[in-house]
Amino acid sequence: MDGLAYERIKANLLSLNMKHTFETIDNYLEHAIHDKSNVVEILDHILTEEAGYKRQRAVDNQIQMSGFPFRKTLDMFDFSFQPSIDKAQIEELATMRFVENRENAIFLGPPGVGKTHLAVALGMIAAKNRYSTYYINCHNLIAILNKAHFENRLAERLRVIAKYKVLVIDEIGYLPMDIQGANLFFQLISKRYEKSSTILTSNKPFSAWNDVFSDVTIASAILDRVLHHCNVVNIKGDSYRLKERKEMMKTKQHFDNSLFKQP
Repeated sequence: MDGLAYERIKANLLSLNMKHTFETIDNYLEHAIHDKSNVVEILDHILTEEAGYKRQRAVDNQIQMSGFPFRKTLDMFDFSFQPSIDKAQIEELATMRFVENRENAIFLGPPGVGKTHLAVALGMIAAKNRYSTYYINCHNLIAILNKAHFENRLAERLRVIAKYKVLVIDEIGYLPMDIQGANLFFQLISKRYEKSSTILTSNKPFSAWNDVFSDVTIASAILDRVLHHCNVVNIKGDSYRLKERKEMMKTKQHFDNSLFKQP
């Protein structure tokens, strides 16, 4: 290959922001020359690799910007430990049809049963499918909205949060919420109603949401909008964290017994 042409190719790759191709083209050209590939095959491979790299980078950036507390997938969830969950229902949610239909999903159950894991896993699938996605803890959400209200920027903040195609609100009911917090939560839900999908988790049954939101009228209005188009997953099972603690205790006990038996 002509030296000037080669340098021009490298310069153009940088100019076009084709960094992946820039970093891999030397090895590929060596193989292409050795295998006597034609020009069409070379271009097909280079452009396919670059397009795949850019798609993956876009997905990684979307997941990074989504604010997930951890990265867990549905494959990592132990459905055998939570037999109350209808796996087919979760697999249906994973198709993202509920997002296309602007429906919500709610995971209810006691602490430690995997609500956040499932919510995050669905959120990651949404992000991978290029839906704008954001995760936030309910207590942090109310704090952000309260701060915006105090600074007279509430409308702007609500608009920013409401724009996400998929919003994951975790741990509703774990900490008390005053009337103003409940009112702010209602405003956000109202802005998203029938426009986008919200995934929620809560340790409280719907019958206790009057207490969660400190007001019967606000709680009813929130539930009315959330449940209108909604997939409810009610988890009745043991805590994964308690399971792991029991397993650790058994391991420790076995280790201690082994030491005790040594002469």
